[in-house]
Amino acid sequence: MQNIAIFFLMIITIGFSLRCDRPKPQRPLSAVTHPQWATNKTIYEVNIRQYTAEGTIKAFEKHLPRLRALGVGILWIMPVQPIGEKNRKGNLGSYYSIRDYTAIHKPYGTLQDFKDLVNRAHAMGMYVILDWVANHTAWDHHWVQEHPQWYSKDSTGALVLPNADWTDVVDLNYQNEALHQAMIEEMAFWVNQTDIDGFRCDVAEMVPIEFWEQARWELNQIKPLFWLAEGQATYLHEKAFDMTYDWKTFYAMNGIAAGKRTARAIDSILQEERRLYPETAYRMRFITNHDENSWNGTVFERLGDGVKPFAVLMATIPGKPLLYSGQEVGLQKRLRFFAKDTIEWQPNQYSDLYGKLFNLYQQSPALHKGSYEKMDTSADEAVYAYVRKYEQETIFVLLNLTDQRRHVTIDSPYLNQPYTEIFSGIPVRYEEEHTFDLEPWAYRLYVKEYQP
Repeated sequence: MQNIAIFFLMIITIGFSLRCDRPKPQRPLSAVTHPQWATNKTIYEVNIRQYTAEGTIKAFEKHLPRLRALGVGILWIMPVQPIGEKNRKGNLGSYYSIRDYTAIHKPYGTLQDFKDLVNRAHAMGMYVILDWVANHTAWDHHWVQEHPQWYSKDSTGALVLPNADWTDVVDLNYQNEALHQAMIEEMAFWVNQTDIDGFRCDVAEMVPIEFWEQARWELNQIKPLFWLAEGQATYLHEKAFDMTYDWKTFYAMNGIAAGKRTARAIDSILQEERRLYPETAYRMRFITNHDENSWNGTVFERLGDGVKPFAVLMATIPGKPLLYSGQEVGLQKRLRFFAKDTIEWQPNQYSDLYGKLFNLYQQSPALHKGSYEKMDTSADEAVYAYVRKYEQETIFVLLNLTDQRRHVTIDSPYLNQPYTEIFSGIPVRYEEEHTFDLEPWAYRLYVKEYQP
């Protein structure tokens, strides 16, 4: 019996040893090299149609000095190409129903206007990426007649919609290799002719990754470009894209604001990201964009009084923050998608909020390339606290993500440092253990700058 017991003990020991020696899952690697200029850049989505009463590229260009002062680094321009007329939605149609990839929608202006916009943005230290719709075209795109084999068809030979609701566009078929090269040539036109700095790629996961990899390789031979995918799949980062959408945090913020989730959800998502995404992958953080604003509500409809702390969150966790047109002045309406609906520009408290956040992001290595560490609190269900750090610079963020006043204690050596709270301008230094009194939806952003 003793020998049998020893035998089973040896089996258990060997099994435990094998489990301990088993290599831990490794984060995926990425062959993507980001453009050097992109490291500290924020992103701003431009809706030319709704931006001004004129709805033109030239009228928008007048806002560039304001956007530079706001701390904008990358201008993502929504599609500016001619909009399809056949099966058009509404009286003006969708920006994403493109009739000609290499022309400008006449109401917006001319190709020269767009070149001038890019040149002026460059002169101000900003970069420009163009929204690219590779998955589908308008029904009256010239390819429909000239290259019908480039489109998906059903068993009867009829053109196919990419989505049942997208009745104004038809699906492209990437099984045809000739389409790959034709699409890349259309994209190259904008790089060569207008000197844009990259692309935001619409519904990127609906287009084969092989196309995106080929497109990035070929077009980056012209100049280093920045590639943003409307998608969140990890494989997008392997060879094709610099940045993907962070939908999980976006939905978590909506859930927290509605009282359906707790502050713990944020760190859980960030921990998951560290396991699943390449270490060098950029994630785009946002509380709204053109789709969310038009179809699911303004930030105030979805986040209520939590807009400000969630804005601080999106701008200070690892990743890159996004602003949508009008968000910086507290846009209070859903912009109509298929009709003219001009933004009202009245600078207010939100202009100051986003200006401080976006300028701090560009100026602070702790935010655009620093480490992230969650801080334990006595109320982690309600309060989210974390530190961003790079070399001698430290940023401490404290957010009450509830509509209740909270007294929360934090015990951390990070507290016993000289900070300035950037929204109040007040210098502070706490003991290592300190109890904070936080009003509903409070947000605190403490910055310790290195003093050589």
